[in-house]
Amino acid sequence: MADHGLTTSLASTRAAALAATLGLAAGSWVIAVWQMHGMDMGVATRLGPFVFFIAVWVVMMAAMMLPGAVPAVLSRAQASDAARAVPLFIGSYLAVWAVVGAAVYVLYRPHGPVAAAVVVIAAGAYELTPLKRHFRRRCHEGARTGLEFGLCCAGSSVGLMAMLVALGVMSVTWMAVIAVLVLGQKLLPAKAAVDVPLALAIVGLGICIALAPSSVPGLVPPM
Repeated sequence: MADHGLTTSLASTRAAALAATLGLAAGSWVIAVWQMHGMDMGVATRLGPFVFFIAVWVVMMAAMMLPGAVPAVLSRAQASDAARAVPLFIGSYLAVWAVVGAAVYVLYRPHGPVAAAVVVIAAGAYELTPLKRHFRRRCHEGARTGLEFGLCCAGSSVGLMAMLVALGVMSVTWMAVIAVLVLGQKLLPAKAAVDVPLALAIVGLGICIALAPSSVPGLVPPM
């Protein structure tokens, strides 16, 4: 009976953690779409004041990254102090992405299609590097803390996130595309038959941007 009660309690805790994580992600999508409305100017997008940008960025990261963090969150939900461990895990995980956002704010400048093409081609090349494979494997192995998990996942997704920033940091469309790619890579094992064509497709997109930027919708807003 004691074992049955423990199992039931664990299942309830995991269900609550799952609902809270996905609920937070869904709510963040709604808020992000509302916040970003009218802000997308493609490569000419300006970030505005730091406080405003970082608030938008953290909501974006919650929307994009939390679905892929579900397995790690559920693992933390098995801890004896799950009520404290899960919020701390999610909070520290998003804190890593907030730091990434601060770096984006410092480094980002409105740019042109050539700069966007260079970043996209570099992002595609990064997908094939041993460093990418290392961080992606660490994401699948899980982590004891949200900080550790965030650092691993940031290392795995840095190329894809650079693509988002280069193509339209306030673009809901590119946000959705990158979110799907990040989710797939977090939940599915690495397979060359999928990963290599994806990397080549990203490089091809970069070449396309360099040669014909107007062929990529939303990249260069109409004058």
